[in-house]
Amino acid sequence: MALITEQLTRGIAQGPIFSFEFFPPKTESAAAQLLHTAEKLRHSQPDFVSITYGAGGSTRERTLHYASTLQDKFGYEIMPHLTCVGHSKEELRSTIQEFKDAGFKRIMALRGDPPKGEHNFTPHPKGLRHANELVELIRQVHPECAVAVAGYPEKHPEADSPEADLIHLKRKVDAGASFITTQLFFDNSVYYRFVENCRDVGIHVPILPGLLSIASREQAMRFCRMCEATFPEALDKNLLAAGEDPHLLRLAGDQWILEQASDLLQNGAPGIHLYILNQADAALTLHQKLQSSGILPKK
Repeated sequence: MALITEQLTRGIAQGPIFSFEFFPPKTESAAAQLLHTAEKLRHSQPDFVSITYGAGGSTRERTLHYASTLQDKFGYEIMPHLTCVGHSKEELRSTIQEFKDAGFKRIMALRGDPPKGEHNFTPHPKGLRHANELVELIRQVHPECAVAVAGYPEKHPEADSPEADLIHLKRKVDAGASFITTQLFFDNSVYYRFVENCRDVGIHVPILPGLLSIASREQAMRFCRMCEATFPEALDKNLLAAGEDPHLLRLAGDQWILEQASDLLQNGAPGIHLYILNQADAALTLHQKLQSSGILPKK
């Protein structure tokens, strides 16, 4: 399989990217759920899957374990996350080497969130302060790796302004990032404006939109609050109309994401990265409908 940069750059003409994100489970039942989801979703043949890395490096071993399981047992192309939080530079270098030895050809480089109970990012005394420094380190240890970085279409919650946020993002790209994966958004105009603003400041790598599988109104609102993302009035109305019926809520959420994804792909987005929360149904539904409509090609 071509490296992700090649896949994204070639664009719609040869088929957009379809990918999704897992997180490492904390319990046996959650592990069983992840493996069940991985089994159901492998038939959709995603171009890659990512797996997150806990605050403060709290899931380092589990991230590596389940990333290897997803690769070796299910045949997925893996993009593990890596954060600066709680690690010295040498520890990060060692983890990158482990990812390289495991055969992972892409890494998501993040500064990371503070450990639970802390509100401010404090770098390790011998660690890195910013994601652009992590990108540089990955390039040193694993130079053939495709490095992804995060982009916030509506501004990182800690950024002073959207303009300042774009400056930080450009530093990550200038350090060697291969592509950007966005934080979730529910209003596509936000993504289009973000891409335009990135191009205006000289960011020209592919920008892969990240979409959230919607399970409930409360869930969607909670994630919007965390990311300071817009919660569209029309989406709120649709979810309220579904009431407390889980089936109707799922239908409303699936329809919103389908319309988002269809519009994005038909207007030049290089693909879709879906935040699935270790659940398969929404991703399967989206993939099937995009294929049946001809927006995603069959492999």
